[in-house]
Amino acid sequence: MAEGATIGEIRIRNLYKIFGSNPMAHIEAVRSGMTKEELNHKHLHVLGLRDINITMPAGSIQVIMGLSGSGKSTLIRHINRLIDPTAGEVLVSGVDVVKMDRTTLRQFRRHETAMVFQKFALLPHRNVLENTVYGLEVQGISRAKQVETAMHWIERVGLKGFETKYPNQLSGGMQQRVGLARALSNDAPILLMDEAFSALDPLIRMDMQTILLDLQKEIRKTIVFITHDLDEALRLGDHIAILRDGEVVQQGTGQEIVLHPADDYISRFVREVNRGRVIQIETIMESGVDAAGVTVPFGTTLEGAMDLMNRESATVARVVDELGRFLGNVKLSTLIKVMVTPGGEGVSS
Repeated sequence: MAEGATIGEIRIRNLYKIFGSNPMAHIEAVRSGMTKEELNHKHLHVLGLRDINITMPAGSIQVIMGLSGSGKSTLIRHINRLIDPTAGEVLVSGVDVVKMDRTTLRQFRRHETAMVFQKFALLPHRNVLENTVYGLEVQGISRAKQVETAMHWIERVGLKGFETKYPNQLSGGMQQRVGLARALSNDAPILLMDEAFSALDPLIRMDMQTILLDLQKEIRKTIVFITHDLDEALRLGDHIAILRDGEVVQQGTGQEIVLHPADDYISRFVREVNRGRVIQIETIMESGVDAAGVTVPFGTTLEGAMDLMNRESATVARVVDELGRFLGNVKLSTLIKVMVTPGGEGVSS
């Protein structure tokens, strides 16, 4: 780790990826504005990523979202350098992964990152326990420690009692839990999840999202989560970056993206979002005199505040911080208006 850097922080700077026989011959043209279509038509090269700049704070969930072909899977594979960039930096804990030699890169992949794949990537001839210990075997950890660590995470993901089962005896959701247990067993500070839940049925997918959020409260790892689903991005992401044609179109919190879409492309994404589950109550609170009434904690979603106010038959709520100090008031009429109005009409932020 570089001096002064934070363990697990990822900073991507001026990252470009061009696929083709001679990408370096075209990097300056791309930097100067050559489009993806021009590059492909004139030079038979494919633009994967253009000038990506994202800072992913340590201990947070960073979602990379986009439709098929947007570059999101290409981007995540640069973090552990499964793909080499054409230009740019990938700083992990202050160290540029792009400049690592083979030995250093091998150690980095073993100890600093773990990956969970869409297609589970389990070894069919190994049972749950043996799949989970695989990364620890590669690291040369003692067998007793392998089993102790693996059993801890098998239990934490809800698979206790299934450790002797084989992948073909498990449902898709259970197989993905094994993949998650295997990744967590490595105890790497960074967890890379490439469309990890997209092959699962909707209810199982929601269950896996809940498991991940509950685990993150305990493990506080830097999680980079790739998805094409906005609802999943909004539920999981502390920070979200949306890609289109290899470029970052917008990044910010889910609330910022829903309230202030950068362009029509993002607006189409967020149009059908349940705003009440994303926007937080302090966004619409108004200053005023502290009065007796129903109390809503800072950070509560509009939907949560609505439920509380309805239960108490309240038309006004007082918003308080974590110490119970008064911050402002929220009117039920304002809350309803914001929940049903696309574009954030009535929102002050």
